[in-house]
Amino acid sequence: MQTPHQTPTQIDHSLQNILQQQHNYQAHALSVDQAQQIIQAFIQPVQESEYVNLLSAFERILAQDIASPIDVPAHDNSAMDGFAFNGESLHTNGDLSLTVVGQALAGHPFLGQVQRGECIRIMTGAVMPNNCDTVVPQELTERMPTENSNSDQIRFSTHRLRAGDNRRLRGEDLSLGKIALSKGKRITPADLGLLASLGLAQIEVKRKVKIAYFSTGDELRSLGESLDAGSVYDSNRYTIYGMLQSLGCEMIDMGVVADDPEQLEQALRRACEQADAIITSGGVSVGTADYTKQIMSKLGEVEFWTLGMRPGRPMAFGKIRSQNHSAYLFGLPGNPVAVMVTFYFFVRQALQTLMGAHTASLISIPAISKKAIRKRKGRTEYQRGIVTKNAEGKLEVCVTGSQGSGILRSMSEANCMIVLPDESSDINAGDMVQIILFEGLI
Repeated sequence: MQTPHQTPTQIDHSLQNILQQQHNYQAHALSVDQAQQIIQAFIQPVQESEYVNLLSAFERILAQDIASPIDVPAHDNSAMDGFAFNGESLHTNGDLSLTVVGQALAGHPFLGQVQRGECIRIMTGAVMPNNCDTVVPQELTERMPTENSNSDQIRFSTHRLRAGDNRRLRGEDLSLGKIALSKGKRITPADLGLLASLGLAQIEVKRKVKIAYFSTGDELRSLGESLDAGSVYDSNRYTIYGMLQSLGCEMIDMGVVADDPEQLEQALRRACEQADAIITSGGVSVGTADYTKQIMSKLGEVEFWTLGMRPGRPMAFGKIRSQNHSAYLFGLPGNPVAVMVTFYFFVRQALQTLMGAHTASLISIPAISKKAIRKRKGRTEYQRGIVTKNAEGKLEVCVTGSQGSGILRSMSEANCMIVLPDESSDINAGDMVQIILFEGLI
């Protein structure tokens, strides 16, 4: 998964340079900002691409810039229903009367000539005829009786109109050769329409990245199995599935792996052979049965494994190798909320980079804390919140209740994340805090 001009050794050396440049870098105690920077600098996008039909391109990542093969629109055309005429007639003050000599519909242009003192009835999107550059909206005109029953006349005030009004110019949306969509763009519904307007039936997109994922723990049971003393149902794989699905990844569900070093090593080797990246949940803390970091070190490198944050303090990142394959590895905590927090604030952007997609930092907005929030200085905390508007139209937020990292209901009920940075301490009611909305994220 290296770039064409970088060998794995060169990438590893580059990573060491990045780590050395980090202020107070310690693999076992990393700040959120440091971890995010290291991951983003380390991840290399996939290089392979494929051509797909337009209807299969939704939410895929463009592999190349799309240059417009045509002018859009292809002709000057009317922006509304009305009457087209030459704007030079507007030099007169007061009312202007014009004789209607024909009409133009979308797809059916007027082929005659429009002389001074004349106009044609024109519909939205219809081609503007020669010698016409202005459209008066239909609702601003009145029909005038004429002695000749074969022709109509209209009259309107010139005070509300200027030459060139209500005309869309050729190439106004896109001119021939202009970049319509850039490499790395995730295709949206609007993009599908734009590409169709250019007449493109196929486009080149990045191949889907392959993500293998599994949960670890002797206490985990799959759905359909009975629960015995001390066991719980594995929810993390379903949460991870949903988060990966929203990114458009190709997923490899490897089930549950027991707390056994040999089984974990075999699972990681199999995953490495099949996937670009691996996501595990559980097994990255300091418990006697937590083997992920140990096996990662054996198969590759562990770049960090503990973060100054809550929830999600035990998180490992690195790369493992198996024969001629390599894969990035994200070892997430076992607690359900911590899985989601670490995914959204670390893994999500990393996978977007791996896909070759444009990436941007999550947008935070200010809100008033309705109640006091306890916060320990020196670590970043992510509290689950419910944001609403008060009577004055200002955003107010409160936590969802108990913020334990095992209480998945706190994520299900929330509509935002309250982000409390390292340097902050206890929050008082009425203080401003930063929030990140779940809309567009989850």
